[in-house]
Amino acid sequence: MGTPELISPRSPRVTAARRLAKRAFRGKERRFIAEGPQAVREAVAHRGDGGEPTLIELFTTVEAAERYADIVEAARATGARVHFAPDAVLAEVSQTVTPQGLLGVCRFLDSPFEEILRARPRLVAVLAHVRDPGNAGTVLRCADAAGADAVVLTDASVDLYNPKSVRASVGSLFHLPVAVGVPVERAVQGLRDAGVRILAADGAGENDLDDELDAGTMGGPTAWIFGNEAWGLPAETRALADAVVRVPIHGKAESLNLATAAAVCLYASARAQRVRGTC
Repeated sequence: MGTPELISPRSPRVTAARRLAKRAFRGKERRFIAEGPQAVREAVAHRGDGGEPTLIELFTTVEAAERYADIVEAARATGARVHFAPDAVLAEVSQTVTPQGLLGVCRFLDSPFEEILRARPRLVAVLAHVRDPGNAGTVLRCADAAGADAVVLTDASVDLYNPKSVRASVGSLFHLPVAVGVPVERAVQGLRDAGVRILAADGAGENDLDDELDAGTMGGPTAWIFGNEAWGLPAETRALADAVVRVPIHGKAESLNLATAAAVCLYASARAQRVRGTC
């Protein structure tokens, strides 16, 4: 590789990347930052609906370029511009305390809600009023792991492309369709019209998850609505669901956090759907 030329901290490319830390600039440019080898690797492999590469630019330290040579070469093969940057530049652009030496500038990749409906999804996570970006990214990761077909973020939820959301998804952002900015009423009605049963997850729900599983009601197409971390789902959102379901607490814990409850609910549905398919 020789001695690559390092990009200057005053470079317009660095300035443009640094601005993507702000939501207004992300929305204007329709670009976001993916940090770390896992996220960048997934970004390199991802293509938009028209086959357009998602990764536009890659900033890398010389050390990281040697350690992750396969990622850097794959990025080049997609046509992405590769910039070698000193640690100080990565620290300026990065939103983490300890940057990992790889940082990608990516195109937005959210899907139209109508496309998700046309695909006839069987398992969907709907994030309504979720404000913590780390929780949003973690629920997206759980949905990916459980085999969900899509995730929907309502217009009252956090920005999908917030750096903390992207990091918390650990690459799952690039794995499944995600619709953003959908009013919760529209999300519920569209999914219901597509033959999907709507379940609201709430600690005070009148239906117990174990009872739902025992009754055999979980095997069909299902969308789970997950609410705000602190106050859960408002009454008007719970009223939209076909059932409000609580995760049973068998021990002495006061409650489950959002991501843990989402994982339990999504895996319960995935299990019930697999059993129903086998039968």
